Amino acid sequence: TPARSRYGAQGEKFNGGYDITNLSVSQKAKAVKFTSLVEDTRMQIRLDQPMAANGDIVVIKMDYVYEIPVLGSDRTGHLTTKNGEIFAVAQWFPRMSVYDDILGWNTLPYWGAGEFYCEYGDITFDVTVPANHIVMGSGELLNPQEVFTAEQLKRWNEAKNSDKTVHIRSEAEVTDPKSRPAKDKLTWKFKMTNTRDAAWSSSKAFVLDAARINLPSGKKSLAVSAHPVESNGTDGYGRAVEYVKASIEHYSKMWYEYPYPMAVNVAANIGGMEYPGIVFCGWKAKKGDAWGVIDHEFGHIWFPMIVGSNERKFGWMDEGFNTFINDLSSTEFNNGEYKPRKMNMNAVGKAIIGNPKFENMMLMPDGMAENNIGYNLYYKPSWALHILRDQILGKDRFDFAFRQYINDWAYKHPNPFDFFRTMENAAGEDLSWFWKSWFLNNWKMDQGISEVKEVKNNGVITAYTIKVDNLDKMPLPIILGIKTKSGKTEIVKVAADVWMKNTSWLVNYPTTEEVVEVVLDPQQVLPDSNTDNNKWTAGRN
Repeated sequence: TPARSRYGAQGEKFNGGYDITNLSVSQKAKAVKFTSLVEDTRMQIRLDQPMAANGDIVVIKMDYVYEIPVLGSDRTGHLTTKNGEIFAVAQWFPRMSVYDDILGWNTLPYWGAGEFYCEYGDITFDVTVPANHIVMGSGELLNPQEVFTAEQLKRWNEAKNSDKTVHIRSEAEVTDPKSRPAKDKLTWKFKMTNTRDAAWSSSKAFVLDAARINLPSGKKSLAVSAHPVESNGTDGYGRAVEYVKASIEHYSKMWYEYPYPMAVNVAANIGGMEYPGIVFCGWKAKKGDAWGVIDHEFGHIWFPMIVGSNERKFGWMDEGFNTFINDLSSTEFNNGEYKPRKMNMNAVGKAIIGNPKFENMMLMPDGMAENNIGYNLYYKPSWALHILRDQILGKDRFDFAFRQYINDWAYKHPNPFDFFRTMENAAGEDLSWFWKSWFLNNWKMDQGISEVKEVKNNGVITAYTIKVDNLDKMPLPIILGIKTKSGKTEIVKVAADVWMKNTSWLVNYPTTEEVVEVVLDPQQVLPDSNTDNNKWTAGRN
């Protein structure tokens, strides 16, 4: 990884990885012989006797030391603030590689751009820190009565029943020694069930806010924000709990219910990084940027925390799907306060879609130019899903199918073709042509109007025929804006099926009026790479 890359050490010198000692393995409750090998970010343990083919229990124990870097590849790190360090701790314990039905053991190392592929299980962890620290982590805080002051515990319980933000520790209290128990150290205890990972954060500098999250089933969760005073205020993370609550409630209502007892936002020196039940967001973010990073990182709870795709091989299956659902969430939030701007897909078609500069999105992330990752993994798959929803399937069929995909593959490990098949089965539509264009290939779209003719009966106009050519490889629906002499404009759509064995199609438009203008894709919702041939005007063509 290049030194100045987002995923590099940024010039920091530190002892990376884990220092592992006292490794032991037991099988059927008995110690067994083994050998081990460490190669870059992987350890292989070779058992003297293989695990039973029909299932076996192997217990691996070890001692390890992990040094927390300042800038941990934008995944973990610690930030110096005026009131103390903020430690945002992730990738802090060794984890088992996934053994799946496609590859067996998934052995790709961690290179930086490709993120993680983790198995599900239950994680309990204790964090012992100085008593003036506040710790937030994945899962449920098991002992709030032992780690909060009496007043903080009261506020913590109030927050569980409040739709408005409750200040567990206010900005004014951060520097007050009485805002923490008068002890030397405290142990914060957490439990996370059916999770693929766990992370936590600790600091004496935290402002701590919380409020209730209302879930569709009637269950409740708790939205929490831990941030320094530098990030507080209504233009920053002072609204973080509001953002967390709105984001989680939207995704739970729209797609699949949030499964964890807390949803914790931590403002740190990580630009944005997601873990089950906790996210790290850039501490300087303001207004729409603060909403955007919180909403994006919590969107990752659905992809890949609930739907456990292989980020290391198929980064678009979490980043692209998440970017797509973020657009819908941002449109809804607070009556469109941070509604995303309308995308001109014609411009996208000219610059990005089918441009050989941008790799095929099925390539593993670490094989892509780093500057292309945003387009290949985030935007391009998101644009594809918007077109599939808005222009091909319609919202009802798409949303039903997308929910079905999440439900069918929750806590499992889908590959791209599992996604394709699930969407087709639930939508009741063969979409192989669509996946082929957008995901399996890097094709361009170019439709053009080649001819517009009047159709007359006894000298009276009865219709027009509009010849549309498909001049490149990507098939998409024909969308025509047809304007008549009276000033009326009508949108006519023709399904992409017509391109199955044709490169030209005649669109028949019944009318008794004179047509004065025909425009392909008048609202610029398709990635047409050449718009010079998209308009016909009477008397000019």
